[in-house]
Amino acid sequence: METTFDTVAWSATLLGAFAIAVAIGALRQPGIWAKMVDEIEASPALQLLCGFAELFIGAAIYLINPWDSADILSMVMKTIGGLMMAEALVVMAISDLYFQTWLKNLAAMRRGWPLVTLVIGWVLAGAGMMRFV
Repeated sequence: METTFDTVAWSATLLGAFAIAVAIGALRQPGIWAKMVDEIEASPALQLLCGFAELFIGAAIYLINPWDSADILSMVMKTIGGLMMAEALVVMAISDLYFQTWLKNLAAMRRGWPLVTLVIGWVLAGAGMMRFV
């Protein structure tokens, strides 16, 4: 009996589950993202580690997901991986500007971005899990 491992389904499900967990944490503790951004902004070591972690995870997502024009989820996951790699390089290159502009605005939205993240997480996890049926 031949079994196949669906990398698109697994990566979407796991990234979606991560987004759901992060969003729930942010909704339970309003302001936690702002505190996190402040801590990362204050520490060059954390900036480098976060950038490296995002680069590594983004590269993994990008590399394991094929670009299949007939499969929207695979294209979405490949795009997410590519965007994660690009953001990681920006964080490592110009983190002072990036954190002061973009991330400060995201962290200031105490309920907005966590709710958006929750919805994105549900969509990704749901789309990934639908492939297991």
